[in-house]
Amino acid sequence: MPTTFLPCLPTRGTSVPATPAWIHEIKYDVQREGERVRSFSRNGNDWSGRYPWIVEAALKNKHDQFVIDGEAVVLGVDGIADFNELHSRKHNADVQLYAFDILALDGEDLRSLPLSMRKPI
Repeated sequence: MPTTFLPCLPTRGTSVPATPAWIHEIKYDVQREGERVRSFSRNGNDWSGRYPWIVEAALKNKHDQFVIDGEAVVLGVDGIADFNELHSRKHNADVQLYAFDILALDGEDLRSLPLSMRKPI
């Protein structure tokens, strides 16, 4: 039975922490179980049908089971993520996933490992 992964909600800060151990990430999960791929927003909405490139890329991965933490983005002509274009829903076919972390792989829950060990996987 697959493990349930609840989206992490972002917290607003007033300044960037002044430590090299600080990592900033936007939460967006992609989960694959065999031939089923689901992509979840931070509110828990399944947007798999909305972002076909993310689903296609997940199905090309050699692993049949994983959960990836990342950010869905639409890149502008300058190559920079454009938040407004993502939310306009006019470019859903162009949305890509920037993966930041792997939470589970091949049935193993990796969340107990330090982030520094999960990122290179």
